[in-house]
Parts: sequence; structure tokens; C-alpha cells
Amino acid sequence: MEEIAAERGKRASSRVSEEGAGWTCAQIGTFTRLRPDKQGFSWLNVRTLWRSRNEVLAGLFGDPSGEVRARWVASQREREADAEFRIRPDVGESFDFLLLGDTGEGDASQYAVVPGMLKAGQGTAFAVIASDVLYPAGSGNEYGDKFFRPYQDYDAPIYAIPGNHDWYDGLGGFMRVFCDAPPLKPRPDRGPRGLLWRRPETIDERVLAEARELRSRPSQQAAGQAAQPGPYWVIESPSLLVVGVDTGIKGAIDREQTAWLRRVSLDPRPKILVTGKPIYTRNEYKPSKLEEGGTIDDIVRDPRHRYVAAIGGDVHNYQRYPVKVGDRVIHYIVSGGGGAFMHATHTIRRVDVGGVHEDDYRSYPLRGDSLSFYSHLYAKRLRMKWIGLTPDEAACIMAEQIKNTPVRPIDRPVKVTARMRWAARLLGSWPWPFRLPVGTVFQHYLSELSDWDTPPFFKQFLHLSVTPDRLTVRCLAATGCLQQELEPPVEDEVVIDLTDLS
Repeated sequence: MEEIAAERGKRASSRVSEEGAGWTCAQIGTFTRLRPDKQGFSWLNVRTLWRSRNEVLAGLFGDPSGEVRARWVASQREREADAEFRIRPDVGESFDFLLLGDTGEGDASQYAVVPGMLKAGQGTAFAVIASDVLYPAGSGNEYGDKFFRPYQDYDAPIYAIPGNHDWYDGLGGFMRVFCDAPPLKPRPDRGPRGLLWRRPETIDERVLAEARELRSRPSQQAAGQAAQPGPYWVIESPSLLVVGVDTGIKGAIDREQTAWLRRVSLDPRPKILVTGKPIYTRNEYKPSKLEEGGTIDDIVRDPRHRYVAAIGGDVHNYQRYPVKVGDRVIHYIVSGGGGAFMHATHTIRRVDVGGVHEDDYRSYPLRGDSLSFYSHLYAKRLRMKWIGLTPDEAACIMAEQIKNTPVRPIDRPVKVTARMRWAARLLGSWPWPFRLPVGTVFQHYLSELSDWDTPPFFKQFLHLSVTPDRLTVRCLAATGCLQQELEPPVEDEVVIDLTDLS
């Protein structure tokens, strides 16, 4: 039955039709009834920028995430958390689970994912949030509408690894919610960073307790323990290990976590790495650095460790790079489309990083859909109708640039004009010094220019099926349209053999 549903999902995807992409939305989805009524935050608000200042300070004066993480880990060990930060759900050899990245804006783009997630999540053993559980600054007082409320009907545990935004609160909110950890004792930090650094907010315990009631069923609690053991962890099953690492604000892995990761990685079972920073993204190789030297990808690529995939959040779309490493293939995946505004895919050049051929690379949204959407967004907001591009026009422009055949069939012949090319330049599909904000660099300051509250949303999450012989990874779309809520489209699928990892 699962295979039949997947085939239907592929036929209903954006790779087949504009309807599958959400361009023609016969009926808005039910997410509108789920989302909070109150107004969300704005990145242009001075208070929001001040609360998010740790990103800038970490770049100027050094990222203290490693030393603070070590204190959190020591605190958890004192509280008798599992020594190796293991999570052992009772799942057997075969099970399914979900993975979402960059979820917590608390607005329409997050809630649009929820109905399809609940549909696809029926019978799954657990879910994982990979990076940025909460925006803008990880406050423990904001988990109600941005975590507990949207996922109150998901009837299984949810584990998480923190992203850079969760660290803007010194990880205090994250550790309280997911690890049930008390606050750390204040420690003086001399110098400019110490004077300006934002420390964890005092949590309103009454508000948090009320929020927790929304996910208080026994089936929703961490397996066999009160909470997850720490900011990094390993979920163990007979067939597969899911290894989650904490990359802090700037992506570095401290010595203690590195030593733990090396120990965990020597387990003979196949593994997936879940990380707050993707290793491959936007046709670039960007592995997190280890404090002791080298990168996290050195551990992933070591054949003794038997990693089959590395999945990272932080970038708000889906990308997959099947990289050949020796005689095997490791799938490097970006999965950050779980709730925040979309980062463009049309600015990604023809793929060649890591020896990956363009034809083997996958992304969602499709580059043409990304370009078309941003063209309409700015045509409306800047009153520049001339930059608007239909999905077919945008797909043809991207095919001209990428030198490939449009992924989705074009309904009618398209003549690419000078107007269309200039619009594409302005929107960043060609190298150009003056472009509108569509990329990750604008995330912290101009995100509302790239945010919207109506379909298509181009959100996504992963459904992973594990058996002793294989791992199946599916990227499922959330457009905000009712049809895609009822039957989430399958935008990508890869089946990984777990029996031949020599």
C-alpha cells in the first residue's frame, strides 16, 4: 500500500504538473484554521534584531557555543542522562519516521506543513526536527504556538537538534523544552562579547506547563525516559542509527562532541547523520569544522562508519546530492523546508560539486517554480509587473541557463524575450551585482520580503522507511492547497541498500 501511495504522490507532484506545484489551487487547505490569530514577528523590528544579536557577535568576537554546550552536557551527565546520549525507542527492525527542518516561525508557512505531516505521519515511530526549532531567538516562552500547538496531534515523540536560532537564547529554551534541563548558573564572560551577549530568558513556568499539555499523551513522550538526553544524541534501532549533532551558531563541532561522534560512529550498524548545517548546499561543499582539525565529513566518509546519508537543515528548501565516495554513494540532503520562508533554488548554478552530475541532482521547489514565484512576489510588492514570469516562462529561462531540459513538460511553446531575461537577472538567476533578496544572506534582516501567507508555499518534509535491507527517503511537499494536504506529493525518492556497505 505504501508503494502504491508513493506512486500516486509522484504523479501528483510539481515535476508533473503546475497543479501539483500548487499554482492552481482549487481549494485552500485546512491549515488556515490551525494557525494562531495573533500577528507573527518581523525581522525589521528593532527589538527582534537586538534579540538576534548573538549571530553578529559570534562572527565578530568568536562563537562560544562549544564551551556553553560543554556546560550543558556536564549538567546533563550530573542529572544522570545516558552516558552516550542514546535514545532507544521500541521500534523493531522495520519502522518509519519523519524529519522536518527549520520549522518554527509560527505563521502560515509553518502551519501549512502540519496537515500533510499528520497524514504521512500516521503510524510513524517518531519525528526529528533538524535545526531552528524556533524563530527568531529560541525563547522558551514561545514554544506554545511554534512547537506544541502545531504538532499537538502528532501521536509520537519528537526529537530535535538545535540550529543557530535556538542558540540565540544560549540554548536555554531548547534545553528546557526537549531535555527538561534547569538553567545553567551564570558565568562571567569578559570583553565586548560578554557585555553584549544575549543570555537565556527567564521562562514563565506556568505558560510552559500549559503549552506542554498540548503534547502530554504518553505516546508523545521520549522513549523510555523523561526527555531526550542532550543537544546531540543517537537514536538506536536494530537496523539503523540516526545520529544528531549540534553545530551551534557558526557550525563548529567542539572536541567533546567530536570524541562522542567518533565513538558512536564505530558502531557497525548503518547510519544517517542529522546536522544543523548541511554538508553540500547550493552547489557548494560546506562541511562543519571540527575543533581538533578536519571536518565532520571526514567522519561521514570513513567506510568503517557506514554512513549512507547526511541530512542538514538551515537552508529553507530541499536539495539532494548523491556523491560517490570510493565504491559507494552517500546521499547528502538539505531538508530545511519545514516551516520558515523559502530560500530560492533558481540561484543554484548547474550542479557539478563533488562529482555530482546535474541530471542526478534533485531540488524542491524546481528552479523554474522558484524563479516564477519570486517574480510574482516582487512584481506585486514593488509594483513592477514587467518582472512577472509564468511557471513555463521561468522554466524555459532556467533551462537556457542550466543547459538541461525543463523538468516539468511545457504546455505550449515559449519564446524567451529580453524582458524575461532582464527579470531573471534582477531575481538572481544570473550573476548580477543588483538583485532582489532571494538567498540565505537576507534571512536575518529581510525575510518578510521573502515570506507569504498564501499558496503555493513550496514547503517540504521527509518520510523515511527503514527495514533491515533498505532505507527509503521520500521528500513530501506541502503547498497549502487542500488536495496536497490529503495526498502529499512525492517530490523525490531514493532507495538506499543497507546490506552492501563494504
